[in-house]
Amino acid sequence: MSSISTSNTLLDITTQAFSQYAGRILVANVDGEEISYAQAQKKLKTVQQLLISAGIGQGDKVAICSENMPHWGIVYLAITSMGAVAVPILPDFHSNEVHHIVKHSEAKVIFVSDKINNKLAEDDFTSSLQFVFSLETLTLLEDFVKKSELLSKGSEKFALFKAKLSSSEPVTEALLINEHDLAVIIYTSGTTGQSKGVMLSHSNLVAQVKQAEKLTTINEGDRFLSILPLAHTFECSVGFLVPFSNGAAIYYINKTPAPKIILKAMLKVKPTHILSVPLVIEKIYKSKVQASFNKNVVIKYLYNNVPFVRKKLNIIAGKKLLESFGGEIRFFGIGGAKLSPFVEQFLQEANFPYAIGYGLTETAPIIAGAVPGKTAVGTTGILADGMQHRFVKHGQEGKDAELHVRGPNVMMGYYKDKVRTEEVLDKDGWLNTGDLGCMDENGILSINGRSKNVIIGASGENIYPEAIESVINQHELVVDSLVYELDGKVVAKIYIDYDLFDETHNINKTSDSALYGEIIEALEDIKTEANAQLANYSKVATVFEQTEPFIKTPTKKIKRYLHI
Repeated sequence: MSSISTSNTLLDITTQAFSQYAGRILVANVDGEEISYAQAQKKLKTVQQLLISAGIGQGDKVAICSENMPHWGIVYLAITSMGAVAVPILPDFHSNEVHHIVKHSEAKVIFVSDKINNKLAEDDFTSSLQFVFSLETLTLLEDFVKKSELLSKGSEKFALFKAKLSSSEPVTEALLINEHDLAVIIYTSGTTGQSKGVMLSHSNLVAQVKQAEKLTTINEGDRFLSILPLAHTFECSVGFLVPFSNGAAIYYINKTPAPKIILKAMLKVKPTHILSVPLVIEKIYKSKVQASFNKNVVIKYLYNNVPFVRKKLNIIAGKKLLESFGGEIRFFGIGGAKLSPFVEQFLQEANFPYAIGYGLTETAPIIAGAVPGKTAVGTTGILADGMQHRFVKHGQEGKDAELHVRGPNVMMGYYKDKVRTEEVLDKDGWLNTGDLGCMDENGILSINGRSKNVIIGASGENIYPEAIESVINQHELVVDSLVYELDGKVVAKIYIDYDLFDETHNINKTSDSALYGEIIEALEDIKTEANAQLANYSKVATVFEQTEPFIKTPTKKIKRYLHI
């Protein structure tokens, strides 16, 4: 494991990693070519030559819009280690959003993948965007040069680019990168519908790498399997910068990461580390573990009612799960949303090496974490090194309060948005997370919900929709649920597993009206089962059928504003 105690910028980290781990594998596709640290360094220099030839200098914005692939991280490092500013764009964004981000960030250059470049196919080039490069080939996409009125093949700028690129003399610039310089702008896709450009400095990103190193040990023999989008700060920071700075290898899946494809990749790579969101492990638990126990009526009863039997069965299931994941995982990191306590109970009793992390894009992202062996159901672990906290009272119950944090990884602010920056970040550096929680006498943090989502009960109780959803979601028929307040009552929209429902109902011999009645009956049963586990003040009054999947963020949180 390396120490980056003397590093202050991404240039420092990049220089050290390439020097120390030259012969190691850095990135690869599961079924493709492997790229060593030394090879990646050569590619990085090629990218920087392209950028400098395109007129990019320190402080200029360069966007990346692509699904995960080995070149993604290399381009990211090339941009940031030359003092330019990376603007990662989530590949799931609509083309209108991609164009908006390019315009708002004033990106001069963008790297796109073959699957994504159709999002730029319109002739809506902005005054800032000048060059489009392929992420696969690391070359100029000249088709876009032809289409753009800004930049034709006969233009002076294009001629200058070609001349610089073909020059026999390398184009170099003295780099004087300050740790407080802007390194990346990450546009969020949150649950509120307001996309903001989070500005993170070099010191913000280096700080979270150092924080991660104090939480767990990563070494040159470790293998990461990447299944979350690199344009999200969780995967880019913890799933790329952290292993990169410690000499580990990172593998990408060159296909849509469906469960079967992920499991196949795990068996081939035998990863030691994976980062995930709760939805992934929750689906695996329901489809693999819970479903197998529910097949037998006796086992189902014993599992749900006899703790000793449940624990024994969970240990057996946990061993099988580890084997299906390749058998060598020692760190399964879960973040991005709150994990269901019922699934977390299984993970603990199964001795599964899961870790819990809590953070925000605005904190690059680590705020708190609990590594394998130090987790506790419903908590998010201890604060990361250097993080300070305070609680601001919220609501009438007084149990939980709004968490504010301050530390070396707290953002610089929102890009070109002073008003919204001042709403969450005060002059003393305190960031309002917008989350409600508490901390015990051992410094263990618990986050119970968003302050914007909390429902105040008739007697002043704090009712957390997320907690109620986790109870509803444990039902085998439930895929997702959304709890909110309607006319002073707690209600829920529920999206059921229609395939599973069809297996238990003969849809070919049942009329549509009768089938609809059975769905309504199933929803009422789900409500009754959930309410039996909830306090009186938080019981669900009404349930509605959600006929289409909920629209979600990249970390699989429901975009609440679109469904309430």
